[in-house]
Amino acid sequence: MKAAPFAYVRPSSLSEAIAELASTGGGGKVIAGGQSLVPVLAMRLARPETLVDINSVAELDRVDMADGYLEIGATVRQRRVERDPAAATVPLLGMALPWVGHRELRSRGTVCGSLAHADPAAELPAVACCLNAELTVTGTGGSRRVPAREFFSGAMTTALGPDDILTAVRFPAAADREGFGFAEIARRHGDFALAGVAVRVRVRGAETEAELTGFGVSDRPVTRSVRGELATALGECGGDVRRLASALSDPLAAVADELVDTDGDAHASRDYRRRLFRTLASRELCKAYERARRSAGEVTS
Repeated sequence: MKAAPFAYVRPSSLSEAIAELASTGGGGKVIAGGQSLVPVLAMRLARPETLVDINSVAELDRVDMADGYLEIGATVRQRRVERDPAAATVPLLGMALPWVGHRELRSRGTVCGSLAHADPAAELPAVACCLNAELTVTGTGGSRRVPAREFFSGAMTTALGPDDILTAVRFPAAADREGFGFAEIARRHGDFALAGVAVRVRVRGAETEAELTGFGVSDRPVTRSVRGELATALGECGGDVRRLASALSDPLAAVADELVDTDGDAHASRDYRRRLFRTLASRELCKAYERARRSAGEVTS
C-alpha cells in the first residue's frame, strides 16, 4: 500500500516546528528518521494531514555529556550514538543498540523517534525505563521533563500531546559499583523481541539493589525493583549462573507472572514468554551483579 495524501513542511527552527504542528489541530505528525513512521503510513495505520520534518532544526542534532547525563537530541541517529565515545558512559545503551533493527535502519532511525513511537517490543524504551531516563517534551506551553517510567502509557501511546515534540532524552551516566545486562530473544536478528530484559544492579557494601525492565511482554516496558529475596539470592550467587538460576527460579517466576501479561500470538504464548523472561532475567542479573562487583574492585579476575 501507499500512504494517504499529506502535506509536508520542513521548518528550520524549533519554534517554527511547534507552530506548524500546533496549526494542524492534532492532524500533524513529526518525522525525523522515519523508520517507525513511514511503515505505519504505508499501511495506512495513521493518516496525518501534515508531516513536520524536523531534520533542519540544528539545535536538535546534538550529543552532549553534562551534569552526569548523556543528552541526545531528537534528530540524532542511532548509529551515531552507537559509535560515539560519549555513549560509553551509558553501558546499557551500548548493549541495546546493536539489537535495534539492522545497521542500515539504525543509520536513519533516531533514538528519540524510537521512544516516541513506543512500540512495546522495542529496545530503547526499555533502556530508558530501566535507567529512568528523562525525556524533554516541548510544545506551545514550553518544555518539561518527563521520567521515562511516566512517559509510556500503553502500546504506541505516550505522554506527548498533539502539539508536543520529544526534543531530547537524558540518560544517567553509569556510576561506580553499578553493572548492567541486556538480552532478548527474537525469531531473527533485527525482529522485534518475543521477550527481553534490561538490568541495572548497584552494589552498596553488603546491600544489592537492582532494576529489571521487561519488554515484549506487556503493552509497554515494565520495570520492577529487585530487593528482598531476589537481592539476597543475587548477592549469594558468587557469579555462578547455575546457582543463581536455581536460587531465583521461584521469585523470578512470581515476577514473570506479574509482569508478563501480553496475550499469546502465532510466535509465542504467554507462558512461553514467561519462561523466556525468567531465564533471561536470571542470567542478566548475575552478569550485571558481577560487572557491578568489578566496578567496585571486588573482583580481580
